[in-house]
Amino acid sequence: QVQLVESGGGSVQAGGSLRLSCAASGRTFSIYNMGWFRQAPGKEREFVAGVNRSGMSTYYADSVKGRFTISRDNAKNTVYLQMNSLKPEDTAVYYCAARLFTIVVDTTKYDYWGQGTQVTVSS
Repeated sequence: QVQLVESGGGSVQAGGSLRLSCAASGRTFSIYNMGWFRQAPGKEREFVAGVNRSGMSTYYADSVKGRFTISRDNAKNTVYLQMNSLKPEDTAVYYCAARLFTIVVDTTKYDYWGQGTQVTVSS
């Protein structure tokens, strides 16, 4: 079992940057594939980015490609989401999630979730 805690959210102006972190408890972090998701008010939760166990393979939603970068540090039990060139439409609560099998966009396939961190981008 793993517990996830996100941090790093905040309010920025369009064009700005934020770096989200997701710290995992337990010694088995490295066996999980990790994803970042977001949920805007009135919308369904959506996949943003994913990284495999080793960190060698990454996946992105088309809406964030070229602007966001996901990475992980297994020694620190942490996954990151570097967000650059932020847009107002990136405003949402951001969640990290873990699953044992390959990265997928389906939120129902993830076993563990953090509590979320708010990101607000103003124009």
